[in-house]
Amino acid sequence: MRAGESTSRAVDSPVPRAHGNSLSAHGVTVAYGRVDVVHEAAIALRPAEVTALVGPNGSGKSTLLRTLARLQSARTGSLTVGAGTDGATDGFALGAREFARRVALLTQSRSTPGGLTVRDVVDFGRYPHRGRWGRPDPRGAAAVDRALGLTGVEDLAGRGVEQLSGGQLQRVWLASCLAQETGVLLLDEPTTYLDLRYQVELLDLIRDLADTHGIAVGVVLHDLDQAAAVADRVALLRTGRIVADGVPEDVFTPELLSDVYGIRIDVDTDPSTGRLRTRAIGRHHTRSERLSTSS
Repeated sequence: MRAGESTSRAVDSPVPRAHGNSLSAHGVTVAYGRVDVVHEAAIALRPAEVTALVGPNGSGKSTLLRTLARLQSARTGSLTVGAGTDGATDGFALGAREFARRVALLTQSRSTPGGLTVRDVVDFGRYPHRGRWGRPDPRGAAAVDRALGLTGVEDLAGRGVEQLSGGQLQRVWLASCLAQETGVLLLDEPTTYLDLRYQVELLDLIRDLADTHGIAVGVVLHDLDQAAAVADRVALLRTGRIVADGVPEDVFTPELLSDVYGIRIDVDTDPSTGRLRTRAIGRHHTRSERLSTSS
């Protein structure tokens, strides 16, 4: 597992209709009012790959992800959804339910519903499969059970969501996305509110979903080391533009990262894992050396 060893469950149950899906944007420009905040972005999320969007605050990574999920309107550009053997489809032209059968999004924060159990919330993910008039959903119960198990919250299924911690609630919302059974999964800073163990387990789960089930994953991350560990490709943004897109080894260079983040960032390879690791160098980075010299 690229994100490190953990006690998270392996993904050993098939996820229906997940293989072969893709999501790509070309020439996407997004504006808030009259101000463009994403400029001519092009990005492709491919089956069985994890693509991480990284960059400083205000770089447009979350806005771009929300545009891929159609929560944010694009001023220009195209969105293409590929669904297995069905071929490419105009993502902006699909109906809301049809799009939700293909693409799921875990946002940074959601309001906590009152009076509902964890299972009730996870079951929300089945809404695109039921239809407008509540038609039967024969796979629904199994999909919810699987999602609860994958995220490690099955023991909380009967508990009221208002009783959960922030980290537990984050995993419940992720379970709701997995119950949606889409071939594309978008996650906006999913490790927020999670302690270290659950951050690692969540990154392992993201890798499992791509590796085992061919799901195309797009994830916004602040932690560069997490992105290097989990992602097949990285899109680096600055002021609304993708300035680099490629494998982590090509994007995470000291020169490029230091330029984009405006601070010295060193990059090396961890000798024990073989993974890239980054280190932002501040004014006090030599403090321990000075203290040891003076003592």
